[in-house]
Amino acid sequence: MRTKREGITKKGSQETHRFLVLSLVLLFVFSCNTTIVKTNYKSTENGAWLKDSIVQFTFSELDSTAQYNMFINIRNDQSYAYNNLFLIAELNFPSGESVRDTLEYEMAMPDGTWLGKGYGSIKENKLWYKENIVFPTSGVYTLQVSHAMRTNGSVDGIVSLKGITDVGFEIEKSILK
Repeated sequence: MRTKREGITKKGSQETHRFLVLSLVLLFVFSCNTTIVKTNYKSTENGAWLKDSIVQFTFSELDSTAQYNMFINIRNDQSYAYNNLFLIAELNFPSGESVRDTLEYEMAMPDGTWLGKGYGSIKENKLWYKENIVFPTSGVYTLQVSHAMRTNGSVDGIVSLKGITDVGFEIEKSILK
């Protein structure tokens, strides 16, 4: 016959075991993102991205035989007044070659709901830039990003793009399927 104390000890031991297993699984799932190779952010001035401000990132030491995915990461707050974002991105290779792209990204749904992740007033958008890119040469690569926003009917760009708080980039190893 089992005493009341033995029953409590077994039950407590089972709950502790379950808690430890669940904790280890959650720790493994959330801490092991081995696909991210490089990431960096730079803040804008007082939550506004100036027209002439080119955000520049440098990186090196990438496997020249691997394929990577590149992202431009944008953090915006509620004061961002547009549903899209135009960017000019230029990737400079150590060889002197460069690739320049004009990109458009959707930042909000038609009803005004912000896209991106985050709670509270800041949303983070992970925007595709290059897919399955190879960095064939060793050396320093440079990514330059600037905004190219204009108001309708205007030739001149928006001097101070309010609501963009941070600009970043991320490089992940491409997982071929």
